[in-house]
Amino acid sequence: AQGWEPVYSNPNLAVMSISFLLEEGDAAVLWRGPHKNGLIKQFLTNTDWGVGGLDYLIVDTPPGTSDEHISIVQYLNDARPMTTMVTKDGKRGLGASGAIVVTTPEEVSMADVRKELNFCKKTSVPVLGIVENMSGGRGDGDDNGDNCTDDVLSLLREKCPEVLSMVATTDVFPTSGSGPRGMAQKFDVPYLGKLPLDKNLLKACEDGVSFVDKFPSSPAASPFNDIVDNLILALPVEDEEEEDEEMQE
Repeated sequence: AQGWEPVYSNPNLAVMSISFLLEEGDAAVLWRGPHKNGLIKQFLTNTDWGVGGLDYLIVDTPPGTSDEHISIVQYLNDARPMTTMVTKDGKRGLGASGAIVVTTPEEVSMADVRKELNFCKKTSVPVLGIVENMSGGRGDGDDNGDNCTDDVLSLLREKCPEVLSMVATTDVFPTSGSGPRGMAQKFDVPYLGKLPLDKNLLKACEDGVSFVDKFPSSPAASPFNDIVDNLILALPVEDEEEEDEEMQE
C-alpha cells in the first residue's frame, strides 16, 4: 500500500483521523495553524483508499469558519483539478462537490451557520442542504427512565394501555424565528430535514454499528434515511466511463 491506510469499520466505509496516529487516545493535539493545515493536506493526498478510490469523501469539520475550512477548500481544489460539477445556477465548479450544513434550531447555533453559508458562497462551494439536528426529543411508551417514569408507566398500563403505542415529542431547543427551514429559504439552499434526539443513534455511534441497520424502527432512522437519499440524488455516483466522457468533453 502507498501512503497511510485508513481504518475500515466495514468493507465499504473507511475512516481516517488524527486519533489513529496518537500514542494515547486521550492525548491533546496542541498544534498551531501551519501544523494542522499540513496534516489536512497529508490526509487528502497521502491516504490510500484502495483500488478504485472512493464514491464519497466526507470531511467532518469543526464549527465556524477557521483556517481549517479555508485549507480544506483550497486543497480539494488542488487535488481535483480535472473534476467539475454543475451547480444550481448552471456554473461548473472545481474542488469540493458541496457542503452539508448542520444546525440546531436556536439562534446561537444559526448565527454561526449563517457565517458558514456566507463562507460557502464566497468560496464557491455549493451548499447541498441544511440539516436541523436535535430537533425535539421523542420516546415511546415502553421506555423506562429515572424518577417517576416506572410508576407512571405502571399506571398507564393499568388505566390507559392504548397510549403506550403513542409517540411523545417535545422541543429541546427553542426555535428562533422561522428556524433552520426559514434560514434555508433566505439563503436559497435546500432544507434536508430534521433529526430528532435519539438515544439509539448515540448508542450506535458508541458501539460502532450502523444505526439504520441496527435500529430500523428508531425515531431518527426514517429521517436519517430520507436525508441520505436526498444527498445521493444531489450527488449521484458516476461510473468511470461517464467520468472519462466528461473529461474528454
